[in-house]
Amino acid sequence: MILIEQYRDPWLAEKFDSFIGFYTREFFCLDNFSSFAVVYKGIKYPTVEHAYQSLKFVETDPKIAKEILESFSSYEALTIAHNNIDKQNPNWDNIKVGIMEELLRLKLEQNPYVKRKLLETKDYMLCEDSPKDSFWGIGKNRDGQNQLGKLWMKLRNELK
Repeated sequence: MILIEQYRDPWLAEKFDSFIGFYTREFFCLDNFSSFAVVYKGIKYPTVEHAYQSLKFVETDPKIAKEILESFSSYEALTIAHNNIDKQNPNWDNIKVGIMEELLRLKLEQNPYVKRKLLETKDYMLCEDSPKDSFWGIGKNRDGQNQLGKLWMKLRNELK
């Protein structure tokens, strides 16, 4: 059983006794904002968040893609992308999960620490317990899709 102190939200510990959240705790390295660079198609991105947000614009507005790549932080990368959502690839919703999976694979291959931490999660359910994102995480009402957690669990199973 995982200690309740690990959780930002005690509800999670009550609901799941085999649950590891990675939104700003021990397994933060699984978060896209964590400071683990990835090289994607020859370009080095400071974080997966930089890469993911930049790739939304690489075909439609390379100037914005470059601005995101060169942004100071993951949060700034996200902000630039949100401020320019009207210029992103119109097909993004259809390809975003595949892009994210590819980026997470690269993160694992290029960062041995992340691979080690992922394997330490054993067979626990993984979840981005962000209260802000109901697609990649569980969202404010804890009923989100948890797509990021699902991708990490898929990759972990492949590593085993």
